[in-house]
Amino acid sequence: MTDLISLASRLAWPLALTLAWMAGELMYRFSGMPRIAVYGLAGFVFGNVAAGYLPPSEAQAFMLLANLGFGLMLFELGYRINLRWLRNNPWILVTSLAESLCTFAAVYFVATYCGTPPLAAGLLAALAMSTSPAGLLRVLNEQASSGQVTERALHLSALNCVLAVFAFKVVVGIGVFQTSGDLAHAAWSSLVVLAASALLGALFGVAVPLWLRRIDNAARDATLAFAIAVFLLVVITHVLVFSPVLAALTFGIVARHRRIALSPAQRNFGVLGDLLSVLLFFFVATTLSWDQVARGFALGLLLVLVRTLIKVAVCTAFARVSGITARKGALSGLALTPMAVFAILLLEQTRRLGVDLFHSLAPLAAIALLLEVAGPLVTQRAVLLAREARSAREE
Repeated sequence: MTDLISLASRLAWPLALTLAWMAGELMYRFSGMPRIAVYGLAGFVFGNVAAGYLPPSEAQAFMLLANLGFGLMLFELGYRINLRWLRNNPWILVTSLAESLCTFAAVYFVATYCGTPPLAAGLLAALAMSTSPAGLLRVLNEQASSGQVTERALHLSALNCVLAVFAFKVVVGIGVFQTSGDLAHAAWSSLVVLAASALLGALFGVAVPLWLRRIDNAARDATLAFAIAVFLLVVITHVLVFSPVLAALTFGIVARHRRIALSPAQRNFGVLGDLLSVLLFFFVATTLSWDQVARGFALGLLLVLVRTLIKVAVCTAFARVSGITARKGALSGLALTPMAVFAILLLEQTRRLGVDLFHSLAPLAAIALLLEVAGPLVTQRAVLLAREARSAREE
């Protein structure tokens, strides 16, 4: 009997991942529901049903794989960012700053008004600034979306992720300083880590294209080389306790401007990226417990609504001066809804610094579950209404 239980626990993860993938394919085929929303829902059910039966070592291994999958998506997002476009249209940067700061202020005010301690409210507000590149990219690639709303959402996502990481690290640094009184530790856990992560990503962004030019085989091997480099970069940041978010994003931005092109056939990094995306969205949802979701559901739902309204309102307000219609501005704000994967992985990375914040952020569990399922649906609907999804363009 003991042997059967041991065998079942070892097979639980691969069987659950397989079933989640099958459910995602079926739901997408028959209802059009984004696959990643199904992966997240399946992960939440599995994580709560199997809680206490799975070896902790397996969770650690899957966390590393999830970070590798997230790193690939961050690199791809960075690779699609056009810095020249931002220079030519600085209103996009202004829009990002405005929607991020307004989101932080609104979420912080509502959270503290509802009785959340200031430090926890600051962490929730910092995370609410962000848009998860993983959820956004997977939906846009799944819909073969292209156009003004798509490109604007991608650029705003990259910008508000950087701002969110910066704000989050500052709030964590303040918390560490309040707890330990060690200013050096607080500074290291915030600004110094960000600078080192960006520098490491930039070095990879210069070194990998240089290597590809030297071997004179860039066109054929670029996708594989970048995938291996992202894996190495994520593992290095994992070991050094840097920020893989900022490092992978910077790597993609610098690599793009070194003029090495990924093959269009390798969006999502092909089959490898598809496999890791199943694991990423499934695993992240397994970290959410039903008790936390239930405790924080009312406040979490309120904060989701506040966050969405602020992003839509600000993007709409700056739409015309930045070169698009108010309608497309509003749809761009709606497309920024996904947040869950970014927030949970950032918290897990912070836990490795010895700062466990998740237990004090019950509303975040509810926010994460809501946006893990609803976020991709809202983004999908936004690009469909903008007629930028392939199915809408072909009608």
